[in-house]
Amino acid sequence: MANILIVDNEEKFCKVLKASLALEGLAVEYRTSGNAALQYLQENPGAVEVLVTDLRMEGMDGLQVLEQAKSRHPATEVIIMTAYASQKTAVEALKKGAYDYLIKPFEMEELSLRIRRILEQRRIREENRRLRQTRLHRGGYPEEPVFFPNIIGKSQKMQEIYRLIKKGSENDATVLIRGESGAGKELVAQAIHESSPRAGKPFVAVNCAALPENLLESELFGYEKGAFTGATQRRMGKFEQAAGGSIFLDEIGDMSLATQAKLLRVLQNKEIYRLGGNHKIIVDVRIIAATHQNLEAMAGEGRFRHDLYYRLNVFPLTLPPLRERKEDIPALAHHFVQHSAARSIDRPALALLMEYHWPGNVRELQNALERAAIVCSDQIIRAEDLPAAIRQANLPGGGFELPDQGFQWDEFEKSLVLQALQKAGNNKTRAAELLGVTRRRLYSMMERFNITEPGTPGG
Repeated sequence: MANILIVDNEEKFCKVLKASLALEGLAVEYRTSGNAALQYLQENPGAVEVLVTDLRMEGMDGLQVLEQAKSRHPATEVIIMTAYASQKTAVEALKKGAYDYLIKPFEMEELSLRIRRILEQRRIREENRRLRQTRLHRGGYPEEPVFFPNIIGKSQKMQEIYRLIKKGSENDATVLIRGESGAGKELVAQAIHESSPRAGKPFVAVNCAALPENLLESELFGYEKGAFTGATQRRMGKFEQAAGGSIFLDEIGDMSLATQAKLLRVLQNKEIYRLGGNHKIIVDVRIIAATHQNLEAMAGEGRFRHDLYYRLNVFPLTLPPLRERKEDIPALAHHFVQHSAARSIDRPALALLMEYHWPGNVRELQNALERAAIVCSDQIIRAEDLPAAIRQANLPGGGFELPDQGFQWDEFEKSLVLQALQKAGNNKTRAAELLGVTRRRLYSMMERFNITEPGTPGG
């Protein structure tokens, strides 16, 4: 019984996909029409975990297959294949419940990666279900796995963050998010807001480091007509704009002491005064603050108010840097590539991303892939398309400097294949795992480098 079902009018194409996926140990079946695919699903309830269907087919098209498959078998994830991609089609497919879509022609590794992600997510959900049952059996309480659509990551560290986000969204306490620049503090703030009873109200973000003191005050509290030169009319501030919702104060460590005093009054009394005004305005706003700085040390040095720090630090949450959750990099890379000019990223490039230390965190990863998507030649991001800092940091010696005569990338890659085969005792499956590629890709690399015998250069 298959856990992967391929649907395409072209039987030859189906056979190619089946053979390729079977090499990776997947149980694959195919059908050449939508009706036949739905019949297979009906005859084998719960067996098919991933349905991969072409979009344009005779009779029932891919969107119809998707719609009926999800209505009758909601646990089955669907991937759409199409040679006629458009933003409208993609949006429609995703709205109808598709997990993802692939643009033909695509590399098998692209399809394999999507399928592996689905199967891994199912495995995690199943493990969580078993753990909950075990807790119940032992008299404990069930704990549902938590996910947030705007945050990517399934690592243990991110699961801990998700649990804190859920807890933080259940009350109205002030939240202080700590973490390095680029770690995703604003996304966490949005998740807390959108999971809270304030979700239907505004979420207003203010970068305290981006504005000088006088402008930051007028942005936060607003001003009356004539409050200063150029104030030709009354203007509402961010606190009033966020009425009933949440205000996110990013980089709050850069706020001046004078503005800190006014913010403290908001936290204590829920009231503000516009610049140049005497009228007290009551505000119903939840404050979520964030910083990459050590506020405790700043308070000790007199650069941050102790009383404000204690008011902000009611519900603290510290985001892990990307280097401490590298298992999330493949999913993040896939997400960023899908929203770029590229179609996919190959395994050697992904391996380089996994080894890099990412001082700029998720933001640096996103920027690196956006740049690589622009320079890649055939919409596939390869190792040579990545920024030099990432490539050089992962070469032997770490501080590698490109020699004047250039660098022989093929020779380096070939040496890695030979080393992997040697370390694996000529076991190709294990060698492929060491390289982070599929066994099919390993065979292709061996052929390209003329390695005719396991671990031995051909001649």
